[in-house]
Amino acid sequence: MSNILDSIQKPNDIRNIPPEYYPQLAQEIRDFLIEHISRTGGHLASNLGAVELTMALHLFLHFPEDKLVWDVGHQSYTHKILTGRKDQFDTLRQYGGLSGFPKRKESPCDAFDTGHSSTSISAGLGLVKARDLEERNNTVVSVIGDGALTGGMALEAINNASKLNTNFIIVLNDNGMSISPNVGGFSMYLNDIRTSDSYLHLRDKIYYSMNDNLPKMVKGIQRAKNSLKQLMIPGMMFEDMGITYLGPVDGHNIGAMLKVFQDARRINKTVLVHVITTKGKGYGPAEKHPSRFHGTGPFDIATGLPKASKSKAAWTDIFSTVMIKLATRDPKIVAITAAMEEGVGLKRFHNIFPDRFFDVGIAEQHAVTFAAGLAVGGLTPVVCIYSSFLQRAYDQIIHDVCIQNLHVIFAVDRAGLVGADGETHQGIFDVSYLCAIPNMTVMAPKNKWELSDMMKFADAGTGPIAIRYPRGAACDTMQEYREPITQGKAEVLVREKDILLLALGSMVETAMQVRDDLKKRGLSVSVVNARFAKPIDTGILDSFVRNHSLIVTMEENVRTGGFGERVLEYLNRAGYLDSTHTVLNIAIPDQFVPHGGVPVLRQVLGIDRDGIREAVIRAWAAHHPMPCPAQQTKQPGELVDIPDTEVDE
Repeated sequence: MSNILDSIQKPNDIRNIPPEYYPQLAQEIRDFLIEHISRTGGHLASNLGAVELTMALHLFLHFPEDKLVWDVGHQSYTHKILTGRKDQFDTLRQYGGLSGFPKRKESPCDAFDTGHSSTSISAGLGLVKARDLEERNNTVVSVIGDGALTGGMALEAINNASKLNTNFIIVLNDNGMSISPNVGGFSMYLNDIRTSDSYLHLRDKIYYSMNDNLPKMVKGIQRAKNSLKQLMIPGMMFEDMGITYLGPVDGHNIGAMLKVFQDARRINKTVLVHVITTKGKGYGPAEKHPSRFHGTGPFDIATGLPKASKSKAAWTDIFSTVMIKLATRDPKIVAITAAMEEGVGLKRFHNIFPDRFFDVGIAEQHAVTFAAGLAVGGLTPVVCIYSSFLQRAYDQIIHDVCIQNLHVIFAVDRAGLVGADGETHQGIFDVSYLCAIPNMTVMAPKNKWELSDMMKFADAGTGPIAIRYPRGAACDTMQEYREPITQGKAEVLVREKDILLLALGSMVETAMQVRDDLKKRGLSVSVVNARFAKPIDTGILDSFVRNHSLIVTMEENVRTGGFGERVLEYLNRAGYLDSTHTVLNIAIPDQFVPHGGVPVLRQVLGIDRDGIREAVIRAWAAHHPMPCPAQQTKQPGELVDIPDTEVDE
């Protein structure tokens, strides 16, 4: 039988495939994933490791009636293929194309939108309760990785699910990895189970070979198995909590998994099925380097090497280098990450300063309060977390760090638009949520040298300090502008009159480009690098407002509660807003931003060079005669009902 994959065009088609062809189908899926992700980029290692698991779940469940909830969802590519979306994979993670995560709007077979870790058990438990209240009889399965199980929310959900008196299946996909190798007691506990050969032998030879027609013997063996588990695997935490534990089972053996899933469905309580998989399975480079292939750009299949070599150092690379230099000079500096050692650029730091590096697992809340304790103990903790993930620790930032005014440095990576991962990963809220907190200082560098200077400033400072910087290549222009950093003070790059472009962080380079365009139109334009989102430099606003009638704020953050609104609030409170002054806030509208390349998203949102230039020209022309006719250009695109750029007078 050839091209089995082509016969799967809609949900449940896999049920028509004879079992003897399952290995061939698994190989075809792997070949398909490797071929397409090598072109588009995406999450490869996690998906290769979950091929047989996904096939077994699709043979076990009936879609869309049954509900399958993926934790994070970065391993759901095979699920998408088996539910009829194979032909859309050329558009994977591109604007308007197939998402790299489950999306309910994409398919009724996607039971729950995910993108962050440790959520699937909570969501699945909600679906179970809704099912029972609505008197339905469908099956609900939540799949969670061993890395995600280190998240506190997952443990809260397990605690809640432990007393359930109705069927709920949790599949623990255990590959020993999250993005970086797992750490901590939970990982060690699962590793003990994973490597218990005597238990595996007992399970394979006795329990899974029992005939379903021998219920009394099965119950007897079940009791014996439970007793032996208590003796041979100390603690048996899940069983002690009241959750039926089945496994471990080979996550690449479809028949074995099907048997366990069928057993699990007959139990009227929460059942945890422990599945052992290999991250990157079937592709040598991904098996050898699973972290590198967790999320990859386009690569050469033969070698596994990236197709495009880096021409510039990334912001994360700059941060990595600066951290090592600072730590060499200052023995009080320590680094904390939440299972993102490589992602946030701390691998070299870990190698050089192993005793001053802490990976707490997928536990952002714990990471922040742990940092607060370190600060109270006299150290200078640097908490390195992506902007989108830092949201999960908001309570701890307020209560444990800022109320005590502790000197904790937050290195907020992936701030702004991050592109292909979409709504759940865009770092477009941190300016708003951090600036709302008393005692917090929020900074953003314009280029790589300023990131270095800000880190040094933060190390020498006091109180909570957050430095936000984008994903991708670091800006290496404007080196000639490098005034010393002073608390709460902006940096004047160009001083003219009429129009002030007041830009924050990644938007400063764009502001300089927009100024060049406006100068060609005969306009007089000043550019100021804000540096601080909080506190804003009110002194510079006081001085510039006298001879600038149009103030344009620029940020890669949502407008609501952002830098621009803070500037607007001050100008209004100070009495500067009148018929002679206009404020134009360039920011991301009040909506979630889907996946797509960052340049495309900027253009669609109207915050790219062309969009900002035309918005400034329109705002100026509304109150002043233009020195030369403005050329009419295409308006910035829209996502869904994006309003025109806000103008306040």
